[in-house]
Amino acid sequence: MIQKNKALILLLGIAFVLLSSHPFLWAQQKDPQTVAESSDFTATSRYADVMKFIEELQQKSSLLRVETLCVSTEGRKIPLLVIGNPVPSSPLALQCDKRAVIYIQANIHAGEVEGKEATLMLARDILLQEKPPYLDNLVILIAPIFNADGNEKISPNNRRRQAGPEKGVGIRYNGQNLDLNRDGIKLESPEVQGMVRNILNRWDPFLLVDCHTTNGSYHQEPVTYVWQLNPNGDLSIIEYMREKMMPSIKTHLKKKYDVLSVPYGNFMDYRNPEKGWRPSGPQPRYITNYIGLRNRMAILNENYSYADYKTRVLGCYYFLHSILEYCHGHKDEIMQLIHTADQRMIQKGLQPSEDNTFAVEYDLKPLEKKITVLGYEMEITEREGARPQVRLTDKEKAYSVPYYVDFVPKRSVSFPAGYLLPTADSEIINKLLQHGLLVEKLTKPATLEVESFRITEIKGAERIYQGHRTNQVKGEFKREEIEFPEGTLFIPTAQPLGALAAYLLEPESDDGLLVWNFFDRHIVPQWGRTPQACPVYKLLKPAHLAKERVK
Repeated sequence: MIQKNKALILLLGIAFVLLSSHPFLWAQQKDPQTVAESSDFTATSRYADVMKFIEELQQKSSLLRVETLCVSTEGRKIPLLVIGNPVPSSPLALQCDKRAVIYIQANIHAGEVEGKEATLMLARDILLQEKPPYLDNLVILIAPIFNADGNEKISPNNRRRQAGPEKGVGIRYNGQNLDLNRDGIKLESPEVQGMVRNILNRWDPFLLVDCHTTNGSYHQEPVTYVWQLNPNGDLSIIEYMREKMMPSIKTHLKKKYDVLSVPYGNFMDYRNPEKGWRPSGPQPRYITNYIGLRNRMAILNENYSYADYKTRVLGCYYFLHSILEYCHGHKDEIMQLIHTADQRMIQKGLQPSEDNTFAVEYDLKPLEKKITVLGYEMEITEREGARPQVRLTDKEKAYSVPYYVDFVPKRSVSFPAGYLLPTADSEIINKLLQHGLLVEKLTKPATLEVESFRITEIKGAERIYQGHRTNQVKGEFKREEIEFPEGTLFIPTAQPLGALAAYLLEPESDDGLLVWNFFDRHIVPQWGRTPQACPVYKLLKPAHLAKERVK
């Protein structure tokens, strides 16, 4: 009997250690359960399931408040979970509070469902612990079902090459047939408009984590990640994430949770994998790159679709825990970094110089250190007129590859003190205000030396992309003195969002408002075929202007 009691005590002790070190195992004994858990990882949650889960959490915890991020095209209220101890009544309540805000969103592509399940589990396992972790330093915002309309189109026929869930997933696009992860500049969807208005401009989180699923190159790591990539964002934040934050999170994820991860990317050449590994581009149409232009941190989480569904959900879950653990421990350091970036941006606009430029073309370079991708040997079959067919073998192979992730300026233009727009186009004004920019208008005429951009060639894309025939332009800058009438818009760059203002308004920006057709009616004359000057003028030096804020 004594031996049996000792054995029982030993087993209970082992169970306690396992449950306390792995929050998911602890939470499996609790309610509510996600659809992924209750179905033994054969299904994913529908909108009603998510809302029911959140309602049950509200009944169990006073540390959760639910706001509405937006109302989708098909009429669904997109929930935003606000988690805090105590839960702040509004962002104003944090003005004299040491806590910082972090934002996690999932299901932006509704066929990529791991983040949806993992964020619900994360919220539950924080809120239902006797001593909820992280909340002494952080307020956590979670949007678990960002693309609710796409989520409701669940079918086993969607993403068929993905390893589960067998009962199906949703679709990539929203109720407008738009890819929400291409809407970071044009802001044409209620979801991304709501994110900017009700989260970025309202709560100002220092970090956004965007959960996705990748179906690219074959490898063993179930979790991949990358930070914001556009070099027009603050480089000190990019360097901090690249050199310190993400390597630390990667190490922690493996050491504490035994989950492998690797920076996100794909082999540049399947025939020669050692040639390099690279992610997507730096354009701010991608949400994480957009966040970088706002001097904030962003993590793109891409879970590996060829791993089984349960592995993907748990990998994402533990990755989110690792991110929170790092941010909790380094909150003050991160907030100081961000504060300095904001001040540097304001100073750049106040005192523009030849050293201050804006990149309009990029070169892509590898980092100094190679990365290791735990992959497999692959069999390549060439196909005439098509990409080669890649077949996975069961032979594991570690590839040491250069990581092509450093986008550096190839061609740059002058960074001004501000931009002048003589147009009173309400669509353009509203778009600038939607982003949260400071927009002013002249209350008296002013004669100013500016740079104008004379368009010599404009070409619309042959194929429609996200509802647009995007523009490519060529032209020449010219310095001239122009009288700007009362009512002319003025967008100063001496504001924290100065880099975003430049991306939206620079005539040669690769992802600005001109690219997305917002200036089309202003650059094509009513008679004749020759394009006119771009209706955006660059004020290179600060000037005393009589102006007032546009609201």
